[in-house]
Amino acid sequence: MRDKQLLIVGGGLAGCEAAWQASCRGIAVTLFEMKPKRFSGAHHSPLLGELVCSNSLKSEALDSAPGLLKEELRRLNSLIIRAAEESRVPAGSALAVDREVFSRLITEALEARDEVEIIREEITSIPQQGMVIIATGPLTSDALARAIMELTLSRSLAFYDAISPIVTEESINFDVAFKGSRYGKGGADYINCPMNREEYYRFVQAVQGGQKVPLHAFEEAMPFEGCLPIEDLAERGDDTLAFGPMKPVGLIDPRTGGQPFAVVQLRQENKEGALYNIVGFQTKLTYPEQERIFRLIPGLEQAEFARHGSLHRNTFIDAPRLLQGTLQFKKDPRIFFAGQITGVEGYMESTAMGLLAGVNAAHTLNGQEIILPPRTTAMGALVGHITNVYARDYQPMNINFGLFPPLGGTGRKGEKRRFMAERALRDLEAWKDSIGW
Repeated sequence: MRDKQLLIVGGGLAGCEAAWQASCRGIAVTLFEMKPKRFSGAHHSPLLGELVCSNSLKSEALDSAPGLLKEELRRLNSLIIRAAEESRVPAGSALAVDREVFSRLITEALEARDEVEIIREEITSIPQQGMVIIATGPLTSDALARAIMELTLSRSLAFYDAISPIVTEESINFDVAFKGSRYGKGGADYINCPMNREEYYRFVQAVQGGQKVPLHAFEEAMPFEGCLPIEDLAERGDDTLAFGPMKPVGLIDPRTGGQPFAVVQLRQENKEGALYNIVGFQTKLTYPEQERIFRLIPGLEQAEFARHGSLHRNTFIDAPRLLQGTLQFKKDPRIFFAGQITGVEGYMESTAMGLLAGVNAAHTLNGQEIILPPRTTAMGALVGHITNVYARDYQPMNINFGLFPPLGGTGRKGEKRRFMAERALRDLEAWKDSIGW
């Protein structure tokens, strides 16, 4: 075995970022990924860093928490951010990617590093020797999930992510659909399918009565609030969708010159603009029902589905009880956890935890001091969430300003967020200088 060796289990965003950061610090990394020998129900590509939900990495605006987190990762030499920027597709103020190009760039970058060895095998137990990062994500295999449960002496927690459908651009009816962004922000980056009152309520009734894919008897559905299936939202009330993913505010139908009653938005999925995903339409409807119901949407009457929506499991540990702020397992500090399995939610959040685990594993192997990002930064705020021992019912969380230490004083929301972002980046740079980053 090579000196200063790190084993990483899982080739998703967190595992890949951890491998990149550790290898950049002279650590010999062995990255285990079970694809293509075995695929989960939601994975299809043999490439590393595969995106299985939306192709959007959310806002880039610095006065938004997702935008701030991206800027922090950018300043910390994130491989995932670099790949995203090189594979981006138009999405208004958001950073969205061509998912195949994105994954290929990540895979090629790691394959090109002499310090990284990629082994395509499934790991079914926790390695008993050496430094280990477990970054198997929301679709951890059953065998490894059982091993993690044994390690942590607890039952792993689970909720369910739902995937939005993708349709071909050429099948969209542009006699009805129109391009544009809400309030004109971001230009014509979205395709909008407008609905009048009658069309909207007919659609809602169809969604409410649609046939769903049944869960297994042992499964308990606990959807993450930010990724609820559209039919779950519709069941909350006839008007819920019109105030959620189908809200029409800030959009004008060029055919009528007025605001529609409701709008379905589609976002570009690949660089060529040949594919579009239906924004906010995560679903567990059966495939035939998806085609029947979603073709009720004006402009999608002849929609060709390149990918149907689906529901998949997400597994995470009780991090406040099990992990140190360094992401090390309290009972065995040679084991780190990273990514969504720690209880962060989202692509960039998972990447950030992979970065921190990779750096801290490398520092440990190099005999250097382990690092903790300032609590005032987006990364530090996420660490604060997953190590919050006062959390009664620990649940996954996206980055948001509610996780940051308050500024104090009064002021408008937008202004306070800008000040918090400025504080975060100022503290990040001071922290980098103090640790010789």
